[in-house]
Amino acid sequence: MAKPRFGIGLIVGAVAGLVAGMLTAPKSGKETRADIKRKAGEVSDEAKRKVDQVKHKAEDMVDEAKHRAEDVKERASHVADAAKKEFDKDSTTRSSSRR
Repeated sequence: MAKPRFGIGLIVGAVAGLVAGMLTAPKSGKETRADIKRKAGEVSDEAKRKVDQVKHKAEDMVDEAKHRAEDVKERASHVADAAKKEFDKDSTTRSSSRR
C-alpha cells in the first residue's frame, strides 16, 4: 500500500517542482503558460502510460490467480476422488469380511 502512495507523491512533487521552476524563470507570461501547458501534457501522457501498465499488470495477476485456483480445484478434485475410491474399497472389503 505504501508504494502507490509514494509514486503519487513523487509525481505530485515533480509537477510542483516543474511549475515552481517555470513560474520563477525569467520568461514572459505567454511563454510560461505555453511551457506549463506542454509540461502538463507530458505529465498527463506519462500518467496515462503508467495507468495502462498497472492495468495490464493487474489483469495478468488476475489471470494467473484464476489459473492457479483452477489448478488447485483440479488437484483437490483428484484427491477427493481418490479418497472416495479408497473409502468405497475399504467399505466393500469390510462388508465382505463380515459375511
